[in-house]
Amino acid sequence: MADEPDNLTLVIVRRLDAKFDRFSDDLHNVKIRLSYVEENLAGVNRRLDRFDARLDQIEKRLDLVEPHQSGFRE
Repeated sequence: MADEPDNLTLVIVRRLDAKFDRFSDDLHNVKIRLSYVEENLAGVNRRLDRFDARLDQIEKRLDLVEPHQSGFRE
């Protein structure tokens, strides 16, 4: 009888504790992956901003833009 738990509630709490530990580890991994995604997205946005600025310069040099336009694109 030494192998049997003293209380059914204790067994359930231990199972919940183990599941919570796995959930906590999974959540930690998701946070790490999300931060990588955010960093990469910021890099993509910086590149797009540079392309937008370069395109504006090209359009101005080729006189493709009206002087009153503000550089805002739709």
